[in-house]
Amino acid sequence: MSTSTAGVGEPTDADKAAIAALTQKLGAAWANHDADSFADQFVEDASMIIAGVYRDSRDGIREYMAEAYRGRFKGTRVTGTPVSMRMLGDDVAILLTRGGVLEPGQTEPSDHRAIYASWLVVRDGAGWRLAAYQNTPVHNPWPTSDNE
Repeated sequence: MSTSTAGVGEPTDADKAAIAALTQKLGAAWANHDADSFADQFVEDASMIIAGVYRDSRDGIREYMAEAYRGRFKGTRVTGTPVSMRMLGDDVAILLTRGGVLEPGQTEPSDHRAIYASWLVVRDGAGWRLAAYQNTPVHNPWPTSDNE
């Protein structure tokens, strides 16, 4: 399989705004602990990898988030700041963010909750939805040298 960077470029201002709106909808759904609204931001056969969890469908994401909001994510919110965004084609973009899960009262994620995330988004009608989401800790638990 070969890959090409043909068609890769900067998103338009309209695409940036629409993709930002998607991330805001996810953040609001999380803050409201609304698993249905959260999952609705994903395409039907989306994948999500977070903190050792893999789900491979919108329904699987919905089920996981409903359970997580009652348990490990109860009372939490999420935050994120874009690191980069680029188009991979007319209807596909990748967004990279830094953020994390906020415990009640926090304004910044703790070291163990800070993440980098990749969002593969696809145009779905007039809007954008997530096709794949994955995050990883900001702080490397497996340093490559003694100096890290």
